[in-house]
Amino acid sequence: MDKARTIDLIDPGAGIPGGEVAIECANQSRNDAPPLNVWFENQPAHVVAATPDRAMVLVPDLDAGAAIKVSVVEDGPAQGSAQFVIAKKLANGVHPVTSPAFDPADGSLFVTRSGARGENVPVSLVRIEPDGRQEEFSGDITNPTSIAFDRTGRMFVSSRLDGTVYRVTPLKEVVVFASDLGIATGLAFNRDGDMFVGDRSGAIYRVNEIGAARPWAQLEPSVSAFHLAFGPDDALYVTGPTVSSFDAVTRFDDDGEPTVFYRGLGRPQGLAFDRAGNLYVAASLRGRRGIVRISPDGARAEIVVAGMNLVGLAFSARGEMVVATNDSVYSLPLGINGTL
Repeated sequence: MDKARTIDLIDPGAGIPGGEVAIECANQSRNDAPPLNVWFENQPAHVVAATPDRAMVLVPDLDAGAAIKVSVVEDGPAQGSAQFVIAKKLANGVHPVTSPAFDPADGSLFVTRSGARGENVPVSLVRIEPDGRQEEFSGDITNPTSIAFDRTGRMFVSSRLDGTVYRVTPLKEVVVFASDLGIATGLAFNRDGDMFVGDRSGAIYRVNEIGAARPWAQLEPSVSAFHLAFGPDDALYVTGPTVSSFDAVTRFDDDGEPTVFYRGLGRPQGLAFDRAGNLYVAASLRGRRGIVRISPDGARAEIVVAGMNLVGLAFSARGEMVVATNDSVYSLPLGINGTL
C-alpha cells in the first residue's frame, strides 16, 4: 500500500514545464526506502536526481495556470500534500529575445517574433489580448528586440539589425524615432520621459523626446544583448550576458556612473521590478535556471520561478507574472504587482 510523505519544501514554489524543482520531505524515510517519487497532480515528474528524502525533478507538461497539488509517495500518486503554481501557456511559435511588454492602455501583451539576424519574418510583432486572443500586429520591423511604452502610452520597438528605435502607432504604422544606435537592444524610460537604449557593443544612449541621441554610459560588451529597467530609485539597472558564469546586474545613477548591484548570475537577461523594490531577472543562480528575485538592497537572491531558456518577464496589472522563453510565453498568477 502506498504511503504518502509530507513535503517540507518545494524550491521554488512556481515554474513552467521543464523547470527544475527541489523537493524535500520532513518526515524521515526508513533506511531501505527507494528514492522519492514525485507527482504533480496525476502526472509523475521526471527525476533528475533523488534520495529517499530529497529529489530534483522537472515540472511535467501541464497547463494549469494555477496552484496544483504535489505529492511524494513511495510508489504511485496519492493526495497532494503541498501546492505548486504552474504556468499557463499564452503563446508559442514566437521568438522573444528579451522581456515582453504590457500596453498600459488596455492590458494587452506585446511579444516579438524576432527571427535570426537579418531574417525578415512576415509577422514580427504579436499582440495577445487579456482574454488570450492573439493578433498578428506587424511585420514592418526586422529583428525587433525590445518593446517599451513611454509615460504617455506610446509604443517603441528597437531593432538590433539596423540600430534603430521605431515608434509603432495603434494603427500599426511604423515610424523611425531614433537611429544610429549601434546594435540596439534594451529600451527603458526614466520618470522624466527620456529613453535609454542599450547598444550591446558597449554603449548606453540617452534619447530625448524628439529622438536626438547621445552616448550616456559605457559598459562591457555583451554576447547577446543589454536588458534595461528603471528601479523605484529612478536608477537604471542593466544586465548583459557575457562569456562569464558570474555576471552582474549593474546600477547606473543619473550621471551614468556604474556600480555593481548584484554579482553571481549566469547569463542574466530580461528584468523587471515589483512595487516593493525587488528586482526579478531571467538568469541562472547557483547552477539553476529561472526567474531570480533580488532584494532591494542587493544582498539576497533566490529563484522564485523554475524554467529553462527564459529570456525575460513582465508584470500585468492583475498581478500576473508573464515569462518568456526563446519560443513561448507563459503566465503565472503569483499576485505580484509590478512598478507603474
